[in-house]
Amino acid sequence: MKKQAGVWYSLPLFAWVTLFFLIPIGMVLLYSVLSRGNFGGVKAELSLDGFAALGNPAFLKTVGITLLIALVSTVLTILVALPASYYIARTKNNLTLLVLVIIPFWVNFLIRVFAWMAVLGREGFVNDLLRWTGLTQEPIQFLFNIGAVIIVHVYTYLPFAILPLYATIEKFDFGLLEAARDLGADHLTSLKKILLPNIRGGIITAILFTFIPILGSYAISDLVGGKDGYMLGNSIAYYIGKANNWPRASAIAVVLTLITSLGLMVYFLLNRSQQKTLVEEEVK
Repeated sequence: MKKQAGVWYSLPLFAWVTLFFLIPIGMVLLYSVLSRGNFGGVKAELSLDGFAALGNPAFLKTVGITLLIALVSTVLTILVALPASYYIARTKNNLTLLVLVIIPFWVNFLIRVFAWMAVLGREGFVNDLLRWTGLTQEPIQFLFNIGAVIIVHVYTYLPFAILPLYATIEKFDFGLLEAARDLGADHLTSLKKILLPNIRGGIITAILFTFIPILGSYAISDLVGGKDGYMLGNSIAYYIGKANNWPRASAIAVVLTLITSLGLMVYFLLNRSQQKTLVEEEVK
């Protein structure tokens, strides 16, 4: 009876995973090894043409740009999120600050991106400020390059990094930092040796919550990236919408899925290693 009850309890989760994960992934894998249809879609003929073109220099350049944008954006996001989360966890006004962090979620995503286009545009706030201060006479092109894509990604995904980091730091025993300083460690050393190792789980979660969405991002690079900020998500949209080459788009999606899966595997391995280390230390 208990086994049967367990099966019934797990059916909703199994149905959800099957319907929204296994079936879509299976369709993408299937489409990637089928032939291109004459007017879009696919034909029931096995073909590896979708993967064959992924080794050309143009595609490899797009992969490199995508990884560069994702890595730099993630690093900058974590560097900003760590001190912000630490301050929110230590201050008495943490609820107010958390609301301020969440407020961007209440505004439409595209509106926020267009707002950054207005800020960074040739006639935007930044260029107006530079001209007003006399630092430049001609407008500077801040948009339609990799830098603009990184800036908007950092802004967009910063809350996704702050929230898990705050949840981890809030549970940290700050008395350990005081004890470390009493033993002669300065503030930065105590943060590096005591705080960071104890919030490693939150850091890894923040990295995953940031890196994986940026890796498959499309709208930001399409609006503010131009040719220099062309990413894999833009390639998928191009082959689906304009080129009508669904096998090629599916093959690119498979590459993204593999990269994402590797990131998750690294996370689980690091998490398991951390748990094993903690158990060994407790045994000793």
